[in-house]
Amino acid sequence: MKRLLAGATALASPVLANQYLAMRAAALEPALSGTQHTYQWRGFDVAYTEAGDEAAPDLLLLHGINAAASSAEWQELCSTLAESYHVIAPDLPGFGLSERHPVDYDAAFYTAFVSDFAADTTENATWVASSLTSAYAAKAAGDSDCEKLILICPTATTMGERSWVKSLLRAPVLGQTLFNLIASKRSIRHFSADHSYYDEAEITDERTEYEWQTAHQPGARFAPASFVSGGLDSDIDLGETLAALDIPVSIVWGADADISPVSEGRALANKADATLFVFKRAKLLPHVERAEKVLENVFA
Repeated sequence: MKRLLAGATALASPVLANQYLAMRAAALEPALSGTQHTYQWRGFDVAYTEAGDEAAPDLLLLHGINAAASSAEWQELCSTLAESYHVIAPDLPGFGLSERHPVDYDAAFYTAFVSDFAADTTENATWVASSLTSAYAAKAAGDSDCEKLILICPTATTMGERSWVKSLLRAPVLGQTLFNLIASKRSIRHFSADHSYYDEAEITDERTEYEWQTAHQPGARFAPASFVSGGLDSDIDLGETLAALDIPVSIVWGADADISPVSEGRALANKADATLFVFKRAKLLPHVERAEKVLENVFA
């Protein structure tokens, strides 16, 4: 009997912990100022923000992918950009305020979304994409009316394919428990300090809180499960894909990035015949840490 009780307690503890964290997560607020819209795509309600004069040139902002990703990535740029552009910034399906259905997310899924969303909401737009989302934008841009492409620390691959990780994270109880550990405030701050930010002072409590909240919305683990397992990696050669585009391409890099060192940025820019902007005292998020410099130089 004691063993049965101990086993029942062991099983109940993760369930109760998961329920407690779900209860702590509040309804997510929009990350960006502007008019909030919903775009319906393949059974998803996709949230996006529109800001600026509709008569101004269109600018599409596509956030990167991680366990706590959302359009909040553009908070430092959006308001200023909206003074000169008609800004459109979605939360990708599976992230932020968009629905997070338990589908099998992959690179083809997100490439199709970028292509369809851009076609339906923008015209002759400049596209700005971050990290892995850059690969989806690069592939979609070839068959679109994209006029210019700006990519921030772009990559087509992450950590290699590990399908067992996705299966583990999608499991009902164990998967949610493991994801809650990955998306804890401690883990979010550790990853940010270790890889994303040069200056830890940029990792504010408010920023960490929003990332924690978005990572604890219903269904939040499904898209990141594909990401951490390598399931969102693209099969394109990013340099060749960019070189084949008949539009201006700019690449933005943080001089102190370690996961993707600036040497990779230079090699990619040379292969793609792209303009490279390197910003000191920044890692993977130069548009966050050096927002003013990025606005002055990249969007001048």
